[in-house]
Amino acid sequence: MGKKVAVLVPNPVNGYGLFAYLEAFFENGVEYKTFAVNSTKNVKTNSGLALELDGVIGDLKGHETEYDGVVFACGDAIKEFAKHKEETEYKDMFEIIAKFNELNKKLAGHCAAGLIFEIAGVIKDKKVALHPYAKAAVNSGTATDNSSMISQNVFTAKTEESAMEMIPYFIWAL
Repeated sequence: MGKKVAVLVPNPVNGYGLFAYLEAFFENGVEYKTFAVNSTKNVKTNSGLALELDGVIGDLKGHETEYDGVVFACGDAIKEFAKHKEETEYKDMFEIIAKFNELNKKLAGHCAAGLIFEIAGVIKDKKVALHPYAKAAVNSGTATDNSSMISQNVFTAKTEESAMEMIPYFIWAL
């Protein structure tokens, strides 16, 4: 059976980063489903491109065992998180990420993913690469200046550009 990944897509999402993951999965035969961290399946990229995803974050709850890994495809995550952190969709996202970690599944993401993983409680004693704006908020793990980082089951990149360094390792590890 092939590998399968759940892709968590905030609204708005960075299209460049999201499409890099999806293209790499397609080219390497990795099955994936996209889940909006939103109340509807509709999101936009930072540049305004409208996308309809496979489902919403709540659809993934209880199905974590069906996937080999999860990706947090960053967008304006830090600003959006501050506005929406009390909403059900964000709470569900953190729960789901924690469940993937508990199952020792692979976690990947870029930009603010290290911060998202911090909030989900999954980077204790792990190192992460993340956007410089998010570094100060990481306390339980170690925020690095590396362009990408692999630490146990966590694969992170500083930016969408450096995600290209990390994605092949994530796919290989699945």
